[in-house]
Amino acid sequence: MTDSVVLDPVDLHILRLLQNDARTTYRELATEVGVAPSTCLDRVTRLRRSGVILGHQLRLDPARLGRGLEALLSVQVRPHRRELIGPFVERIRALPESRALFHLTGPDDYLVHVAVADTADLQRLVLDEFTSRREVARVETRLIFQQWECGPLLPPSSAASGRSAETE
Repeated sequence: MTDSVVLDPVDLHILRLLQNDARTTYRELATEVGVAPSTCLDRVTRLRRSGVILGHQLRLDPARLGRGLEALLSVQVRPHRRELIGPFVERIRALPESRALFHLTGPDDYLVHVAVADTADLQRLVLDEFTSRREVARVETRLIFQQWECGPLLPPSSAASGRSAETE
């Protein structure tokens, strides 16, 4: 497991702001957190180098791209062996319909978030790309009616971890 990085209240404030809008300029960040722009740049650079900030992503509206139906596919792989898992993961990640792939514990081995045009497209995807694979024992499909973004990801609070962290 990766060691966590010690973050002070200024780092946490910067992370919160960038997670809400990654396009925020260093000058705007510096003003908001109360430090000099050069200090803000140094802190963001340190957060990148330490692996806390992994990158920036662009969020797209799947419906506006012709993929208005989203679903979660619970997939059981049998036998669950490394030589089958690698190629399975590579194939699913390469599918244009795949949005996210999770390796799980429990009765299902994978959870795949997909975006497709409609139910016929979803059926084609499940039959042609999942159940046609010999290692796939079962696929269970759940349609997504609505999705919400949650708040910024921050370290556990000081009460939970025994470390000092900013609380609001």
